[in-house]
Amino acid sequence: MTKHDVALLYEYHRWANGRTLDAVERLDPAAFMKNLGNSFASVHATLVHMAGAEWIWLRRWHGDSPSRPPVGEYPTVASLRERFHALDRDREAFLAGVSDERLQQPFEYRDLAGNAMRLPLVQSMQHVVNHGTYHRGQVTTMLRQLGATPASTDMSRFYLDRAAGR
Repeated sequence: MTKHDVALLYEYHRWANGRTLDAVERLDPAAFMKNLGNSFASVHATLVHMAGAEWIWLRRWHGDSPSRPPVGEYPTVASLRERFHALDRDREAFLAGVSDERLQQPFEYRDLAGNAMRLPLVQSMQHVVNHGTYHRGQVTTMLRQLGATPASTDMSRFYLDRAAGR
């Protein structure tokens, strides 16, 4: 993958997160926090996890290896939307300084348990989008369980919307 490919992948990721947050925004606060027995209990907890994971990977790309997720409650959809926007800006700034060559090079980090890991940078960047897709799917299921309507976040819909200028 090239830098252009990664930037397009993250454009999709930002679009899909935004559509998911738009659908979640229609929930009442009790439904947003309701324990549905998922791997992260609620829609809220799943979105907080997603934001925390993105922050961890950004820190790793900058040479830090956090030993635990960040502290932050983000009690509302609006506060989560602000957090995702901040992460998008930080990631875009990081990517602006990365070359195609750098994307292919490995970087070393420690996982949350302290184990030494090594991956090509581009693979870790792909992982973050895949992780988000997985959890957006969980949010889709939880929205349906709550009687709400999820948003389509299919990549094909992204490309169609993008081609239409939306």
